[in-house]
Amino acid sequence: MTSTYGGGVAVTSEGLPEWLTPVARAARTMEPRQLSRFLPPSRGGRPSAVLVLFGEGERGPELLLLERAGSLRSHAGQPSFPGGALDPEDGDPEGAGPVRAALREAEEETGLDPSGVQVFAVLPRLYIPVSGFVVTPVLGWWREPSPIRPVDPAETARVFTVPVADLTNPAHRATTVHPSGHTGPSFLVEGALVWGFTAGVIDRILHYAGWERPWNRDKRVPLDWRA
Repeated sequence: MTSTYGGGVAVTSEGLPEWLTPVARAARTMEPRQLSRFLPPSRGGRPSAVLVLFGEGERGPELLLLERAGSLRSHAGQPSFPGGALDPEDGDPEGAGPVRAALREAEEETGLDPSGVQVFAVLPRLYIPVSGFVVTPVLGWWREPSPIRPVDPAETARVFTVPVADLTNPAHRATTVHPSGHTGPSFLVEGALVWGFTAGVIDRILHYAGWERPWNRDKRVPLDWRA
């Protein structure tokens, strides 16, 4: 299945590895409310995008993540997908802008070669209330992997991949508890606690792709008051 966003940006699920088919199928039917209870306001919000990039490593399917530098003003030290706000040159936020922004930001943050990424789906826009970002998750297949690294250590502490097998392992799953009282899914993987928006998107993808395994939702991990 192929679609073309304004500006000639192709989004296609053709030629994906068989294991990624459930994700592509689920992405075609996901509704905003199925992904998050935080949805964009009718007005306002800063358009942004993240790249949810699936690759295949030594232990099978994996996801690309980065850890933000501890000195940043927003989401310091937090693992996340590559991504950020749309720039004017990315184009229309209602068209190809989010796809271009996700690929551009991933290159700027991790050094990956975007020509080796096949975008196969674009999920509904979601909202991060604490920062005011209206975020479009862009799903990609790392068809031709390239070297990755923290391009700017002032922004990115490290870049790493996480095997999907670890994300679906019940032993690596927990519920985080924010000082505000908000709770949400989290993953303890690769020496990091993945929580918040990133963990929420991963959790929903695993669920709707049929990859989720039963896990103990009563296992609680409190977050620091600065989170």
